[in-house]
Order: sequence, then C-alpha cells, then structure tokens
Amino acid sequence: MYADVQLFIDGEWKAGAQARTIDVVNPATEEVIGTVAHAEVADLEAAVSAAQAGFDTWKRVNAYDRANILRRAASLLRERSENIARLMTIEQGKPLAEAKGEVMSAADLIDWFADEGRRAYGRMVPSRIPGSYQLVIKEPVGPVAAFSPWNFPINQAVRKLSAALAAGCSIIVKAPEETPAAPAALIRAFADAGVPRGVINLVYGVPAEISEYLVPHPAIRKISFTGSTPVGKHLAELAGRHMKKATMELGGHGPVLVCEDADIDTAAAQLGAFKLRNAGQVCTSPTRFLVARGVFKPFVEKLVAAMSKVRVGDGLADGVTMGPLANARRLRAMQTLVDDAQTCGGTVHMGGKRIGERGYFFEPTVICEVPHHARIMTEEPFGPVAVVNAFDSLDEMIDEANRLPYGLCAFAYTRSAKQAHRIAAEVETGMLTINQIAIAFPEVPFGGVKDSGYGSEGGAEAIDAYLNLKYVSQLDI
Repeated sequence: MYADVQLFIDGEWKAGAQARTIDVVNPATEEVIGTVAHAEVADLEAAVSAAQAGFDTWKRVNAYDRANILRRAASLLRERSENIARLMTIEQGKPLAEAKGEVMSAADLIDWFADEGRRAYGRMVPSRIPGSYQLVIKEPVGPVAAFSPWNFPINQAVRKLSAALAAGCSIIVKAPEETPAAPAALIRAFADAGVPRGVINLVYGVPAEISEYLVPHPAIRKISFTGSTPVGKHLAELAGRHMKKATMELGGHGPVLVCEDADIDTAAAQLGAFKLRNAGQVCTSPTRFLVARGVFKPFVEKLVAAMSKVRVGDGLADGVTMGPLANARRLRAMQTLVDDAQTCGGTVHMGGKRIGERGYFFEPTVICEVPHHARIMTEEPFGPVAVVNAFDSLDEMIDEANRLPYGLCAFAYTRSAKQAHRIAAEVETGMLTINQIAIAFPEVPFGGVKDSGYGSEGGAEAIDAYLNLKYVSQLDI
C-alpha cells in the first residue's frame, strides 16, 4: 500500500527534474518500503514561481470561501484517516492509534484556522483630523516557506499550512524525507478540497540545500520552521538578513516539578504515559524530572511501574503502545546518552538499552541522580528516557528548571495554590501545565521562549505571523 512519493508543484504530482529519489525505511523492520522524489534547484524555482502565481489568486479569494475550502480539506482528512494513519505508522513507527489521533487532531486544527481566517479583523482608529478616518487593515504577507519535521509528519506541517492558507498566503512545504507519505496525503486532501493550483507546493530533498535556496528568495516573505535549535538559529539569521518574518518552534528539555505535596499517583501515571508518547520523540516531552526529596523514592517507584506497562513493538501490531525510534540516528543517540549518564554516576532503574537486533526499538528508561555534567542534563534526549533527580526545596527546583537556555514547555504537580502561582510566575517557559497534561490544543498558543524559539503555532495568535498590518488614513474632500 506504500506508493512512491512525488513532489507537488503547481497543482501536479511529479518526479524531480533529474528523477533522483531517496529511500524510505520502515523503522520497525529496517526494510526499504519505497522512495521519495528529490527536488533539484529547477524544481524549487518552479515551486516558487507557482507559489507567487498562486498567491496572486488566493489572496483575492474572500475569507469566507477560503474557510469553506479548508473545512472540506478537514472532512477529507477525517474520511481518509485510517489509510493515512497506516502510512504514518509504516514510515514513522508510532502505534496506529497514535497515528490516527494525529490525523484527527490535524483535521481539528484545520477547522480552527478556517474560522480564524474569518476573524482576522482590522480596526478603525478615531482620527484627530476632522473629516478623516483611520483604518488598520490586515493583509496576507505573501508566499511562505515552511519546514516540518519527521516526528509528527502531519501535525507540524498542518499548523503552518492551515495558518498560511487561512490568512490568504500561498506556501511551499519542505516535508521530511524520512516520513514523506503522510504529509503528501495531507497536501492531497487540500488539493482535492479545491485549493487552486500553485497555492500549495510540496518538496523533498537535501534540507540544507532547500532552505538555503528558499529562505533568501525574494518571492518568499515568511519562514516557519520546526526542528533543532542550531538549525533554527541559522535559518532565523538567514531570514533576518533578508528581512523575512519568521516563526521558530525549536528544541526543549522539558522540566517537571513534582512538589512534596503533589498527588504522586496522578503525576506518575500521567507523566509515564506522556513520556512514552511517540517513543519520547516529542518536543514537548517531559525529560528532566525535578522531584522533592520527601517523595522522591515513591515517585520513582510509581513512574517505573507506569512506564513498565507499555508494550513495545511494531506500531501495526495489536496492543502495541510504543513503537520504534524513527531512525538509526536516534537509536545511537539514546545509547550514547544513557551510557554517558551511567559513566557520570547516574543509576538506571529500568531499561537503558536497545531491544532486539532488528528495528530501532529502545527500552523505556528511567535513570536517577544524574549530575549536571552528564550530556543528557543539557542535551534534549528526544527518546523514551526520563531523568529523575531529587531536590530539597522549590527554590532549587525552579533554578534547575531555568538553568538551560531552553524554554518550550514545563510541567508541575502541587496541591498548593501558592506554589502553583509561584511556579507559573518564575519558570521560564512558553507553555506550562499544572496537575495535568494539556498542551497543543488548536485553540491555545504553541511555542517557546529563549533558545526554544519565538512565535506561536496555535491559538488566536498563530495567524498573525502570516499577516501584515497596513495603516490607511483618508480625508474626505
């Protein structure tokens, strides 16, 4: 059922100009399951030309009609969710239920942005000049270049795609080469819903070559990137050099503050499940567990018990709740970080090694009392590894939460309103949930601070990055 994936340029699915392809590997079996087309410079220029022409058409479509087309795309995505989810599991590894959840969540995001485009209001400002009026108008910024990652092949692309289209922009999506079929299915739903040709374009290839071509291109007016902090900083610098708007959703190292008065049963159950979502390959995953010393031992026991319930295997198999890591790089990275943490004095309470010899499977892992000089204390693990350390005071926990340059998301558990307010005020993060896991809904902001980036890809704020403000003043004569 896995067909080779092509580029989508100016309303047509096509091979690259030189017909080069990249192999796609099933991470559960390590078998090559298909190929994806490799874009050349000629393909990128064709995509830019199409996006410019598409923008000239799409910006003239009224917000009401744009919303109707987006809603049709959401409906098609829901209708096709079973098939798309299977494609995603085959190429990315996550369990089938998680893959289907991602598709259905993407449809909700499209519906949200469809309505946000209809609510992109300007305003009238009272004039101090008699007989004059003053308007503030919101206009689409222009063609967008969007770069999305492999961990959520649809969920990250759809945020950029939906916001851009709702605002009246055209877009070129550089989707992940390792997981190309799912985003291609997303694009197909929009095309089948009636988005005019040229408005959406899809390319794959060498990420650095594509970004170095698209970001400085004079026709591109907005950049949206989800990925690592080093790459994000480079693209932000490049965008700044050419005065392009940019949204950056970058790495994190999510701290979890578990206070002495916390409901540790609830905390361990929620965090254990969320930690292993997508095998821990989630930018908002909890990674550094900062636990009050008085509840440290029982919390570790409960977290280990919660994470031990997971069933690891091929995401297509019945009953599997955690699939493989997405690629061999992640497997090597996990083993390197865990081995280094142990060498530095950390104690592994569960897991810590690869499962089997075929497929990129890694054990759910809990490692405790890891010193600051261990690499895993500063490098985002991006895998099924929880680092749990004990602390003597809330002051120490907040200091540790803020120690790193990242600030994407954080979590806290406490029964004290006073402590909750203090954590909310003092932890440096773009997103914080207290006594629950509540992140990434369409209607709430999604983004970080510090080295985790800037801008939002959710909530009412997300569409603003795709709009320019224009001030108009007219005197009646």
